Amino acid sequence: MTGNQTSELPVFDEAFATDPHSHYARLRPEAPVHRIRAYSGFPLWIVTRYAEARQVLADPRFAKNFQRVSDLIESQLPPDADGRKFSADLGAHMLNMDPPDHTRLRKLVVKAFTARRVEALRPRIEEITAELLDRIEGRPAADLIDEFAFPLPIKVITELLGVDESRRDEFREWSNVLVDSSDQQAIETASEQMKDYLVELLGKKRAQPGDDLLTALIEAEDDHDRLTEGELIAMVFLLLVAGHETTVNLIGNCVLALLTNQDQLAALRADLDLVDGAIEETLRFESPVMQSTFRYTTEAAEIGGVEIPADQVVWVALGSANRDGERFEDPEVFDIRRTTTGHLAFGHGIHFCLGAPLARMEGQIAVRRLLERFPDLALDGPADDLRWRVSNLMRGLEELPVRTGA
Repeated sequence: MTGNQTSELPVFDEAFATDPHSHYARLRPEAPVHRIRAYSGFPLWIVTRYAEARQVLADPRFAKNFQRVSDLIESQLPPDADGRKFSADLGAHMLNMDPPDHTRLRKLVVKAFTARRVEALRPRIEEITAELLDRIEGRPAADLIDEFAFPLPIKVITELLGVDESRRDEFREWSNVLVDSSDQQAIETASEQMKDYLVELLGKKRAQPGDDLLTALIEAEDDHDRLTEGELIAMVFLLLVAGHETTVNLIGNCVLALLTNQDQLAALRADLDLVDGAIEETLRFESPVMQSTFRYTTEAAEIGGVEIPADQVVWVALGSANRDGERFEDPEVFDIRRTTTGHLAFGHGIHFCLGAPLARMEGQIAVRRLLERFPDLALDGPADDLRWRVSNLMRGLEELPVRTGA
Protein backbone atom coordinates (compact mmCIF):
# COMPACT_ATOMS: atom_id res chain seq x y z
CA MET A 1 0.00 0.00 0.00
CA THR A 2 1.28 3.50 -0.75
CA GLY A 3 0.43 6.64 1.17
CA ASN A 4 -1.98 7.71 -1.56
CA GLN A 5 -4.19 4.65 -1.22
CA THR A 6 -7.09 4.81 1.21
CA SER A 7 -7.14 2.58 4.28
CA GLU A 8 -10.19 1.81 6.35
CA LEU A 9 -9.48 2.78 9.96
CA PRO A 10 -12.76 2.50 11.89
CA VAL A 11 -11.95 4.94 14.69
CA PHE A 12 -15.45 4.71 16.15
CA ASP A 13 -15.35 0.94 16.07
CA GLU A 14 -15.17 -1.01 19.34
CA ALA A 15 -12.52 -3.39 17.97
CA PHE A 16 -10.26 -0.46 17.13
CA ALA A 17 -10.85 1.09 20.56
CA THR A 18 -9.92 -2.20 22.22
CA ASP A 19 -6.64 -2.54 20.35
CA PRO A 20 -5.57 0.46 18.25
CA HIS A 21 -1.92 -0.53 18.59
CA SER A 22 -2.19 -3.56 16.30
CA HIS A 23 -3.73 -1.35 13.59
CA TYR A 24 -0.94 1.19 13.92
CA ALA A 25 1.73 -1.51 14.05
CA ARG A 26 0.43 -2.64 10.65
CA LEU A 27 0.32 0.88 9.20
CA ARG A 28 3.71 2.19 10.37
CA PRO A 29 5.95 -0.08 8.25
CA GLU A 30 3.88 0.46 5.09
CA ALA A 31 4.22 4.26 5.04
CA PRO A 32 4.39 7.03 7.61
CA VAL A 33 1.36 8.76 6.06
CA HIS A 34 -1.93 7.12 5.11
CA ARG A 35 -5.18 8.35 3.67
CA ILE A 36 -7.99 6.89 5.75
CA ARG A 37 -11.74 7.10 6.16
CA ALA A 38 -13.03 8.17 9.53
CA TYR A 39 -16.57 8.71 10.82
CA SER A 40 -19.33 9.21 8.21
CA GLY A 41 -16.90 8.14 5.48
CA PHE A 42 -14.94 11.38 5.81
CA PRO A 43 -11.47 11.10 4.20
CA LEU A 44 -8.40 12.39 6.01
CA TRP A 45 -4.68 11.73 6.33
CA ILE A 46 -3.07 10.14 9.36
CA VAL A 47 0.62 10.33 10.33
CA THR A 48 1.78 7.24 12.20
CA ARG A 49 5.57 7.41 12.68
CA TYR A 50 7.48 9.41 15.28
CA ALA A 51 9.78 11.49 13.06
CA GLU A 52 7.01 12.53 10.70
CA ALA A 53 4.57 13.13 13.56
CA ARG A 54 7.01 15.45 15.30
CA GLN A 55 7.62 17.26 12.02
CA VAL A 56 3.91 17.82 11.35
CA LEU A 57 3.24 19.05 14.89
CA ALA A 58 5.77 21.85 14.40
CA ASP A 59 5.22 22.61 10.70
CA PRO A 60 3.20 25.80 10.03
CA ARG A 61 1.93 24.30 6.74
CA PHE A 62 -0.28 22.09 8.96
CA ALA A 63 -2.59 24.70 10.38
CA LYS A 64 -5.26 24.61 13.09
CA ASN A 65 -7.96 27.14 12.16
CA PHE A 66 -11.20 25.69 13.57
CA GLN A 67 -13.59 27.18 11.03
CA ARG A 68 -11.42 26.20 8.08
CA VAL A 69 -11.17 22.60 9.30
CA SER A 70 -14.94 22.48 9.84
CA ASP A 71 -15.57 23.79 6.31
CA LEU A 72 -13.20 21.23 4.80
CA ILE A 73 -14.87 18.38 6.68
CA GLU A 74 -18.32 19.51 5.53
CA SER A 75 -17.18 19.84 1.91
CA GLN A 76 -15.67 16.34 1.79
CA LEU A 77 -18.38 14.36 3.54
CA PRO A 78 -20.41 11.95 1.42
CA PRO A 79 -23.74 13.48 0.27
CA ASP A 80 -25.84 11.41 2.68
CA ALA A 81 -23.65 12.01 5.75
CA ASP A 82 -24.35 14.44 8.59
CA GLY A 83 -21.60 16.83 9.61
CA ARG A 84 -20.35 17.04 13.19
CA LYS A 85 -22.33 19.97 14.52
CA PHE A 86 -19.81 21.04 17.13
CA SER A 87 -20.39 24.56 18.41
CA ALA A 88 -17.98 27.11 16.97
CA ASP A 89 -18.34 28.99 20.25
CA LEU A 90 -16.60 26.11 22.03
CA GLY A 91 -14.12 25.22 19.29
CA ALA A 92 -12.60 28.68 18.80
CA HIS A 93 -9.90 28.29 21.48
CA MET A 94 -6.13 28.57 21.20
CA LEU A 95 -5.62 24.85 20.52
CA ASN A 96 -7.55 25.40 17.28
CA MET A 97 -5.77 28.58 16.26
CA ASP A 98 -2.58 29.61 14.47
CA PRO A 99 -0.33 32.62 15.02
CA PRO A 100 -0.87 35.48 15.49
CA ASP A 101 -4.21 34.64 17.16
CA HIS A 102 -2.74 31.65 18.99
CA THR A 103 0.25 33.69 20.17
CA ARG A 104 -2.00 36.41 21.58
CA LEU A 105 -4.33 34.00 23.39
CA ARG A 106 -1.59 31.81 24.83
CA LYS A 107 0.24 34.88 26.12
CA LEU A 108 -2.89 36.01 27.98
CA VAL A 109 -3.66 32.56 29.38
CA VAL A 110 -0.06 31.97 30.52
CA LYS A 111 -0.37 35.13 32.63
CA ALA A 112 -3.20 33.44 34.54
CA PHE A 113 -2.18 29.78 34.40
CA THR A 114 1.25 30.15 35.97
CA ALA A 115 3.64 27.47 37.20
CA ARG A 116 3.35 29.02 40.66
CA ARG A 117 -0.44 28.68 40.61
CA VAL A 118 -0.14 25.02 39.54
CA GLU A 119 2.49 24.13 42.17
CA ALA A 120 0.36 25.79 44.86
CA LEU A 121 -2.28 23.11 44.15
CA ARG A 122 -0.07 20.28 45.42
CA PRO A 123 -1.35 20.22 49.03
CA ARG A 124 -4.96 20.33 47.85
CA ILE A 125 -4.37 17.52 45.33
CA GLU A 126 -2.89 15.44 48.15
CA GLU A 127 -5.93 16.21 50.30
CA ILE A 128 -8.47 15.31 47.59
CA THR A 129 -6.56 12.11 46.82
CA ALA A 130 -6.63 11.08 50.47
CA GLU A 131 -10.36 11.83 50.73
CA LEU A 132 -11.15 9.65 47.71
CA LEU A 133 -8.99 6.79 48.94
CA ASP A 134 -10.65 7.01 52.36
CA ARG A 135 -13.98 6.26 50.67
CA ILE A 136 -12.54 3.13 49.05
CA GLU A 137 -10.53 1.85 52.03
CA GLY A 138 -12.12 -1.05 53.88
CA ARG A 139 -14.11 -2.19 50.87
CA PRO A 140 -13.07 -5.35 49.00
CA ALA A 141 -13.60 -3.90 45.51
CA ALA A 142 -13.98 -0.60 43.66
CA ASP A 143 -14.13 0.94 40.20
CA LEU A 144 -11.05 3.14 40.06
CA ILE A 145 -12.29 5.17 37.11
CA ASP A 146 -15.62 6.20 38.61
CA GLU A 147 -14.43 6.46 42.20
CA PHE A 148 -10.89 7.82 41.84
CA ALA A 149 -9.50 8.65 38.39
CA PHE A 150 -12.49 10.79 37.38
CA PRO A 151 -13.40 12.66 40.59
CA LEU A 152 -9.78 13.63 41.37
CA PRO A 153 -9.01 15.78 38.29
CA ILE A 154 -12.56 17.12 37.90
CA LYS A 155 -12.50 18.35 41.51
CA VAL A 156 -9.04 19.86 41.02
CA ILE A 157 -9.91 21.72 37.81
CA THR A 158 -13.27 22.99 39.09
CA GLU A 159 -11.64 24.28 42.26
CA LEU A 160 -8.78 25.80 40.26
CA LEU A 161 -11.24 27.63 38.05
CA GLY A 162 -13.42 28.51 41.02
CA VAL A 163 -16.62 26.93 39.69
CA ASP A 164 -19.38 24.92 41.34
CA GLU A 165 -18.73 21.18 41.36
CA SER A 166 -22.42 20.36 41.89
CA ARG A 167 -23.04 19.90 38.15
CA ARG A 168 -20.02 17.70 37.55
CA ASP A 169 -22.12 14.71 36.46
CA GLU A 170 -23.82 16.82 33.77
CA PHE A 171 -20.45 18.15 32.74
CA ARG A 172 -19.01 14.65 32.53
CA GLU A 173 -21.88 13.56 30.29
CA TRP A 174 -21.47 16.57 27.96
CA SER A 175 -17.71 16.11 27.84
CA ASN A 176 -17.96 12.40 27.00
CA VAL A 177 -20.41 13.13 24.17
CA LEU A 178 -18.22 15.86 22.69
CA VAL A 179 -15.04 13.80 22.92
CA ASP A 180 -16.32 10.31 22.11
CA SER A 181 -19.63 10.40 20.29
CA SER A 182 -20.34 10.15 16.56
CA ASP A 183 -24.04 10.93 17.11
CA GLN A 184 -24.52 14.27 15.38
CA GLN A 185 -27.64 15.32 17.27
CA ALA A 186 -26.08 14.39 20.61
CA ILE A 187 -23.01 16.48 19.78
CA GLU A 188 -25.11 19.50 18.83
CA THR A 189 -27.23 19.23 21.99
CA ALA A 190 -24.22 18.76 24.29
CA SER A 191 -22.45 21.70 22.65
CA GLU A 192 -25.35 24.05 23.31
CA GLN A 193 -25.81 22.84 26.88
CA MET A 194 -22.10 23.22 27.57
CA LYS A 195 -22.08 26.73 26.10
CA ASP A 196 -25.08 27.80 28.23
CA TYR A 197 -23.34 26.38 31.29
CA LEU A 198 -20.15 28.35 30.58
CA VAL A 199 -22.01 31.61 29.93
CA GLU A 200 -23.71 31.16 33.31
CA LEU A 201 -20.34 30.47 35.00
CA LEU A 202 -18.75 33.59 33.57
CA GLY A 203 -21.69 35.73 34.64
CA LYS A 204 -21.47 34.44 38.21
CA LYS A 205 -17.70 34.94 38.35
CA ARG A 206 -17.93 38.52 37.10
CA ALA A 207 -20.49 39.21 39.80
CA GLN A 208 -18.42 37.45 42.47
CA PRO A 209 -14.71 37.43 41.54
CA GLY A 210 -12.32 35.39 43.65
CA ASP A 211 -8.76 34.14 43.97
CA ASP A 212 -9.14 31.56 41.19
CA LEU A 213 -8.11 30.88 37.61
CA LEU A 214 -11.43 31.92 36.07
CA THR A 215 -11.22 35.35 37.71
CA ALA A 216 -7.58 35.59 36.62
CA LEU A 217 -8.57 34.77 33.03
CA ILE A 218 -11.30 37.41 33.07
CA GLU A 219 -8.84 39.98 34.42
CA ALA A 220 -5.77 38.86 32.42
CA GLU A 221 -4.39 41.78 30.45
CA ASP A 222 -1.43 42.38 28.18
CA ASP A 223 -0.85 45.89 26.84
CA HIS A 224 -4.58 46.70 27.31
CA ASP A 225 -5.56 43.47 25.54
CA ARG A 226 -8.02 41.10 27.23
CA LEU A 227 -9.89 37.93 26.36
CA THR A 228 -13.26 38.63 24.78
CA GLU A 229 -16.44 36.96 26.04
CA GLY A 230 -16.31 34.44 23.19
CA GLU A 231 -12.63 33.71 23.82
CA LEU A 232 -13.31 33.18 27.51
CA ILE A 233 -16.12 30.71 26.77
CA ALA A 234 -13.89 28.68 24.44
CA MET A 235 -10.88 28.87 26.78
CA VAL A 236 -12.78 27.73 29.86
CA PHE A 237 -14.26 24.89 27.80
CA LEU A 238 -10.75 23.83 26.77
CA LEU A 239 -9.40 24.01 30.31
CA LEU A 240 -12.34 22.11 31.81
CA VAL A 241 -12.33 19.33 29.23
CA ALA A 242 -8.57 18.99 28.74
CA GLY A 243 -8.04 19.54 32.46
CA HIS A 244 -9.82 16.35 33.40
CA GLU A 245 -10.20 14.10 30.33
CA THR A 246 -6.49 13.49 29.83
CA THR A 247 -5.78 12.99 33.53
CA VAL A 248 -8.62 10.50 34.02
CA ASN A 249 -7.08 8.42 31.24
CA LEU A 250 -3.53 8.90 32.49
CA ILE A 251 -4.34 7.59 35.97
CA GLY A 252 -6.45 4.69 34.72
CA ASN A 253 -3.98 3.69 32.01
CA CYS A 254 -1.05 3.81 34.43
CA VAL A 255 -2.75 1.65 37.05
CA LEU A 256 -3.80 -0.88 34.41
CA ALA A 257 -0.30 -1.03 32.93
CA LEU A 258 1.18 -1.64 36.37
CA LEU A 259 -1.36 -4.30 37.34
CA THR A 260 -0.75 -6.17 34.09
CA ASN A 261 3.04 -5.89 34.33
CA GLN A 262 3.81 -7.36 37.73
CA ASP A 263 7.58 -6.91 37.43
CA GLN A 264 7.12 -3.18 36.94
CA LEU A 265 4.58 -2.99 39.76
CA ALA A 266 7.05 -4.77 42.09
CA ALA A 267 9.83 -2.38 41.09
CA LEU A 268 7.64 0.63 41.80
CA ARG A 269 6.44 -0.76 45.14
CA ALA A 270 10.08 -1.30 46.12
CA ASP A 271 10.96 2.30 45.20
CA LEU A 272 8.03 4.71 44.98
CA ASP A 273 10.40 7.41 43.76
CA LEU A 274 10.10 5.63 40.40
CA VAL A 275 6.55 6.99 40.13
CA ASP A 276 7.65 9.86 37.88
CA GLY A 277 9.08 7.31 35.45
CA ALA A 278 5.88 5.25 35.64
CA ILE A 279 3.81 8.29 34.66
CA GLU A 280 6.12 9.23 31.79
CA GLU A 281 6.19 5.66 30.50
CA THR A 282 2.39 5.53 30.65
CA LEU A 283 2.23 8.74 28.62
CA ARG A 284 4.37 7.02 26.00
CA PHE A 285 3.04 3.47 26.20
CA GLU A 286 -0.69 4.20 26.49
CA SER A 287 -1.01 7.84 25.50
CA PRO A 288 -4.19 9.37 27.02
CA VAL A 289 -4.73 11.32 23.80
CA MET A 290 -4.49 8.76 21.01
CA GLN A 291 -4.84 11.19 18.08
CA SER A 292 -4.18 14.91 17.89
CA THR A 293 -6.96 17.32 17.10
CA PHE A 294 -7.37 18.13 13.41
CA ARG A 295 -4.94 20.11 11.29
CA TYR A 296 -5.20 21.03 7.61
CA THR A 297 -2.64 21.65 4.90
CA THR A 298 -2.34 25.28 3.83
CA GLU A 299 -0.35 24.11 0.77
CA ALA A 300 0.86 20.82 -0.66
CA ALA A 301 3.33 19.27 1.79
CA GLU A 302 5.57 16.22 1.43
CA ILE A 303 5.88 14.17 4.61
CA GLY A 304 7.82 10.91 4.71
CA GLY A 305 7.91 10.69 0.93
CA VAL A 306 4.13 11.16 0.61
CA GLU A 307 2.69 14.36 -0.81
CA ILE A 308 -0.43 15.59 0.92
CA PRO A 309 -2.30 18.09 -1.28
CA ALA A 310 -3.45 21.47 -0.03
CA ASP A 311 -6.73 21.73 1.91
CA GLN A 312 -6.54 18.22 3.35
CA VAL A 313 -7.42 17.38 6.95
CA VAL A 314 -4.65 15.63 8.89
CA TRP A 315 -4.47 13.67 12.13
CA VAL A 316 -1.26 12.94 14.01
CA ALA A 317 -1.47 9.52 15.68
CA LEU A 318 0.31 10.38 18.94
CA GLY A 319 -0.21 6.89 20.37
CA SER A 320 1.31 5.34 17.28
CA ALA A 321 4.29 7.70 17.18
CA ASN A 322 5.04 6.92 20.82
CA ARG A 323 5.34 3.22 19.93
CA ASP A 324 7.59 3.73 16.93
CA GLY A 325 10.53 1.31 17.19
CA GLU A 326 12.72 3.75 15.26
CA ARG A 327 12.48 6.11 18.25
CA PHE A 328 11.93 3.86 21.28
CA GLU A 329 13.64 0.51 21.78
CA ASP A 330 11.22 -2.38 22.44
CA PRO A 331 8.27 0.03 22.24
CA GLU A 332 5.65 -2.61 23.07
CA VAL A 333 7.30 -3.20 26.47
CA PHE A 334 6.13 -1.18 29.49
CA ASP A 335 9.32 -0.15 31.30
CA ILE A 336 9.12 2.47 34.06
CA ARG A 337 12.92 2.94 34.02
CA ARG A 338 12.91 3.78 30.31
CA THR A 339 14.22 7.14 29.10
CA THR A 340 11.04 8.59 27.58
CA THR A 341 12.42 12.00 26.66
CA GLY A 342 10.73 13.36 23.58
CA HIS A 343 7.47 11.42 23.77
CA LEU A 344 4.58 13.22 22.08
CA ALA A 345 1.77 12.58 24.56
CA PHE A 346 1.43 16.30 25.24
CA GLY A 347 2.11 17.29 21.65
CA HIS A 348 5.04 19.29 20.33
CA GLY A 349 5.67 22.79 19.06
CA ILE A 350 3.56 25.85 19.78
CA HIS A 351 0.54 23.76 20.78
CA PHE A 352 2.39 21.77 23.46
CA CYS A 353 -0.12 21.18 26.27
CA LEU A 354 -0.23 24.09 28.71
CA GLY A 355 -1.62 21.80 31.40
CA ALA A 356 1.12 19.15 31.22
CA PRO A 357 2.67 20.06 34.61
CA LEU A 358 -0.74 19.78 36.32
CA ALA A 359 -1.54 16.43 34.68
CA ARG A 360 1.86 15.04 35.65
CA MET A 361 1.48 16.21 39.24
CA GLU A 362 -1.98 14.71 39.60
CA GLY A 363 -0.87 11.42 38.07
CA GLN A 364 2.22 11.14 40.25
CA ILE A 365 0.33 11.87 43.47
CA ALA A 366 -2.61 9.61 42.56
CA VAL A 367 -0.53 6.54 41.70
CA ARG A 368 1.90 6.91 44.61
CA ARG A 369 -0.86 7.31 47.22
CA LEU A 370 -2.96 4.53 45.71
CA LEU A 371 -0.11 2.02 45.94
CA GLU A 372 0.82 3.16 49.44
CA ARG A 373 -2.76 2.73 50.63
CA PHE A 374 -3.45 -0.61 48.93
CA PRO A 375 -0.37 -2.88 48.91
CA ASP A 376 -2.43 -5.82 47.59
CA LEU A 377 -4.23 -3.96 44.82
CA ALA A 378 -5.17 -6.23 41.89
CA LEU A 379 -7.50 -6.35 38.91
CA ASP A 380 -10.96 -7.67 39.67
CA GLY A 381 -11.35 -9.82 36.56
CA PRO A 382 -9.44 -10.49 33.34
CA ALA A 383 -7.79 -7.51 31.65
CA ASP A 384 -9.22 -8.70 28.32
CA ASP A 385 -12.74 -8.07 29.64
CA LEU A 386 -12.12 -4.35 30.22
CA ARG A 387 -13.96 -1.93 27.92
CA TRP A 388 -12.11 0.95 26.31
CA ARG A 389 -13.78 4.21 25.35
CA VAL A 390 -14.81 4.26 21.70
CA SER A 391 -13.27 7.59 20.74
CA ASN A 392 -11.46 9.15 17.82
CA LEU A 393 -9.38 11.20 20.23
CA MET A 394 -8.95 9.68 23.68
CA ARG A 395 -7.45 6.41 24.94
CA GLY A 396 -8.99 5.43 28.24
CA LEU A 397 -11.04 2.85 30.08
CA GLU A 398 -14.78 2.90 30.68
CA GLU A 399 -14.16 1.31 34.08
CA LEU A 400 -11.31 -0.26 36.04
CA PRO A 401 -12.61 -2.78 38.61
CA VAL A 402 -10.04 -3.67 41.25
CA ARG A 403 -9.73 -5.73 44.41
CA THR A 404 -8.30 -3.69 47.24
CA GLY A 405 -7.12 -6.54 49.43
CA ALA A 406 -9.43 -5.51 52.26
